[in-house]
Amino acid sequence: MDQHTLRLLEFDKVREVLAGYAASSLGRDLCRGVEPSTSVESIRGELALVTEMVQELDASNPPPLSGLHDVRLTVKRAAIGTMLGADQLLEVAETLSCTGAVFRYRMRLSERHERLSDLLTPVEDLGPVARSISACIDGRGHVLDVASRELSQIRQRLFELEEKVKAEVKRLLRDPELRKILSYPNATVNGDHYVLPVAVNHRHKVAGVVHRVSGTGETVFVEPASIAHLSAERITLKAEEDREVKRILRRLSGEVGRVAKPLTYSLDIIARLDFITAKARFSREFGMGCPDVNADGKMWLRVARHPVLLHLFKADEKTAAEPRTVVPIDLRLGLGFNLLVITGPNTGGKTVTLKTTGLLAVMAQCGMHIPAAAGSTVPVFKHILADIGDEQSLEQSLSTFSSHVTRIASILRTATADSLVLMDELGAGTDPTEGAALGRAILDELDTIGCRAIVTTHLGDLKTYAFHNERAENGAVEFDVETLRPTYRLHIGQFGMSNALRIARRLKLPKELLRRAHRYLKRKKGKTGELARLQELREQAEKAKMAALTAQHEANEQRAEYEQKVRQFEREQEEQTELHDMRTSLKANTPVRVSRFDAVGKVVKVNAAKQTVTVSVGLGQWEIPFDEIFPAGNK
Repeated sequence: MDQHTLRLLEFDKVREVLAGYAASSLGRDLCRGVEPSTSVESIRGELALVTEMVQELDASNPPPLSGLHDVRLTVKRAAIGTMLGADQLLEVAETLSCTGAVFRYRMRLSERHERLSDLLTPVEDLGPVARSISACIDGRGHVLDVASRELSQIRQRLFELEEKVKAEVKRLLRDPELRKILSYPNATVNGDHYVLPVAVNHRHKVAGVVHRVSGTGETVFVEPASIAHLSAERITLKAEEDREVKRILRRLSGEVGRVAKPLTYSLDIIARLDFITAKARFSREFGMGCPDVNADGKMWLRVARHPVLLHLFKADEKTAAEPRTVVPIDLRLGLGFNLLVITGPNTGGKTVTLKTTGLLAVMAQCGMHIPAAAGSTVPVFKHILADIGDEQSLEQSLSTFSSHVTRIASILRTATADSLVLMDELGAGTDPTEGAALGRAILDELDTIGCRAIVTTHLGDLKTYAFHNERAENGAVEFDVETLRPTYRLHIGQFGMSNALRIARRLKLPKELLRRAHRYLKRKKGKTGELARLQELREQAEKAKMAALTAQHEANEQRAEYEQKVRQFEREQEEQTELHDMRTSLKANTPVRVSRFDAVGKVVKVNAAKQTVTVSVGLGQWEIPFDEIFPAGNK
């Protein structure tokens, strides 16, 4: 897909919004790197997964993704024999626990959601390794005494030694002669050593090792000789403790290394699950729907809204005095015409229409739901090519017009019949007459290519193009002359007026000046009656087309609903037949489930005449009607 077009459409903003709904860095990375696909089948499969996840979220059954970390590099290091730290092992343990939770989540999925179930099938429950790590390391990253018998014994000896040191310190502090030479009557700790604060002029009265001197130089901190030998023993035990802790960490790292392959594979799948869940949350947040994807070049966006504007306006709801709403548009291409020429004033929202169309096409090809009503259909485009905005190339010393022409030339070289082309303000930036002539030639070229294209312009001469080409249609963005503001509504089958003279009248320009302007306009346009009649006919035809398309959509929905009911009825009939066959073929010792007790029992005997079965359940035998007997595996 053309990266320049994605930048012009500001698709990165959509990616960032999507990433905000992911639960882990793994999912966020996939959201930020999502690219449009050109495979119809893969897009439909991805959309189906998102739809299933939306239904699971609606049923309050979100996937358990807490504790998921990107530990792929850590796990690879463990696989080649590297010892992991306690904090790293804790992250791995949380991720391993997540695999177990996802493994069990698959069991809770609705039977209708086969795609999600199939996606999660390869995920293994690696929870036992997580429990092994958690049994040895606490939440602060401290290796527990129970991690090994040796560690427990070493720490017990350390504890006993510590108590001996404390007892000796207390004994020394009780000596009245010693207390006289201390700067203050308490012991302190320097590193791993208990020291006494001895006044510097009495240093010779205490046998021991000086560990430091106070800032004033008046106090020396001495470790008494009676404690020093105990400290030496403690250092030895500390070294033994450190060796045993490392041995435990190496053992746990080895366990992680042994499950590195299934864990890495499961992580890739769970990352995709997070990615799909982010799409589903994004869809639910803004009331999006699943588009119908086709390979026929047919696009019909119903009540379509710009996704980035939706996000911005929602973020402003808490602070804005008057909440803003996104005005939806209805747009179609490839249904009666391939080229749509949108006209209207510069502030009329033509660019928003282009970006909405382009973004929704990209989102659909990324397997995302789109902010549009049910029945919206989007074709799969090989290329989406756009020339939008006032891009002046300073690096190449090109004017705005030259920059646009360079971009248009690139688009025309790349575009094919299965491309979507979006051009903003065609023919602008130069003499209007020459710009209109160039614009017509470009439209002719797009028509020859056979692509789907939306072109905006405010040049009057391009408004009549659609009247002479049956594969083109006009569109107009509505403008309220009373408020002098655009309404952003798109009307297909109409062409937009600049409304300059009406706006000028509203802004109180002199009447004589306005009359003179009208006379000049009449000389320029000549008779406009034929154009008006053509416009009226096009509007009537457009209304008829929309009515037909809407009726067809409703008929398709009713047919789909009817077919679903037929399938459900056939499925129920098949289940009833299988159940009847099972009940009539029951034999002694066959395990069955008794709905009355919601328990499994064994058939003792069958009474076909009375349509009953004697079943042994628990300590008793019960005569149960056929209607309450089900296969043992049913719930």
